[in-house]
Amino acid sequence: MKVQYTNRLAKENSPYLLQHAHNPVDWYPWGEEALQKAKDENKVILVSIGYAACHWCHVMERESFENEEIAKIMNEFFICIKVDREERPDIDKIYMDAVQLMTGSGGWPLNCFAMPDGKPFFGGTYFRPNDWVGVLRGIQNAWLSEKDKVENVAVQISEGVRSNELIEVKSDAKLFDVDDLKLGYENWQKEFDKLEGGNNHAPKFPLPGSLQFLLRYYHASKDQSALDHVVLTLDKMAAGGIFDQIGGGFARYSVDKIWKVPHFEKMLYDNAQLVSLYAEAFSLTKIPEYKRVIEETLDFIDRELSLPNGGFYSSLDADSEGVEGKFYVWEKSEIESVLKEDAEWFCEYFGITEKANWEEGNILMISADKKELATKLGITTEQFDEKIKNASDKLLLKREERIRPGLDDKALTS
Repeated sequence: MKVQYTNRLAKENSPYLLQHAHNPVDWYPWGEEALQKAKDENKVILVSIGYAACHWCHVMERESFENEEIAKIMNEFFICIKVDREERPDIDKIYMDAVQLMTGSGGWPLNCFAMPDGKPFFGGTYFRPNDWVGVLRGIQNAWLSEKDKVENVAVQISEGVRSNELIEVKSDAKLFDVDDLKLGYENWQKEFDKLEGGNNHAPKFPLPGSLQFLLRYYHASKDQSALDHVVLTLDKMAAGGIFDQIGGGFARYSVDKIWKVPHFEKMLYDNAQLVSLYAEAFSLTKIPEYKRVIEETLDFIDRELSLPNGGFYSSLDADSEGVEGKFYVWEKSEIESVLKEDAEWFCEYFGITEKANWEEGNILMISADKKELATKLGITTEQFDEKIKNASDKLLLKREERIRPGLDDKALTS
């Protein structure tokens, strides 16, 4: 296929950078060439950071970075640098810290404007096309007419980023004890969602490191409420749409408070941490559902994120055929055509309806009591588990016929 534009990213290895290699934007990879050009031409640097599986990165690319008129403004006034955050976490951290200092929040795509020497002075995440054009023109006007102000802001932001990195060394080092942990736990408790687990807001991230802390806090303090919150959260996630009920593995986060609608990208690092968390929780509680989650997640990693010669791929995209979640959702009629006489109980168990429970189709989440449904079918829960496994295997086979989400096939070694 003949392409109209090719920029310097075409020579890169990162799948994320290669996704932008044919944008009309004159992208540079992070490096001496771009930084020197900014200094030589006294131009503002735009550092745009994302990763291959990032849905909103794709949206901004489609809306703005593939738009010739917008690209023309970017090329004329800025030195535009694209960064894969997984390839360069060091660069991502600097500019993420800066944007969080400026705006109070962060995320990807991360778009940060910097002085010719790389010092950041303005930034944000996703911008709609009209807003993005306004930002580009506003930054350029400020650079031409109020350069002193821009430089002052850059100095202040850089000082803020630098002070964030400082660790104050105290002469009288105080050892942590359980009371210190208790204070932190009690402060955090105020944010717990007592019904659905996790923190009491949307979107909901699994936060495996934090939940592991709670397991260890329980071990040290024997505070049952800490363990109860972990169990509630792990139960709800395992039953929710954030867990791929057909193929195993977790999506990055849920957009709602009930773990139903995931942001469908699947990241290696999330799943690695969640396997460790569920394994630690299983060793403590012996809850059989956790064993299922661990096994199915490791099966997913083995099947979809493992290199043939060892090592692991980085992530799977949220989108396929340009639609978020299309690979993972189902119409009821599809389930019926695959499972035949097993479709009715399967649909009841996973909340699958004719109307569909989400705008793009049915997201599978456990919606009925297993014991009650098994009794209704006149079988044991063990036999019911076997039926679910057989039905899921059939649907997984059917799902493999679909167009797959993009794979970020870089293997990170550190």
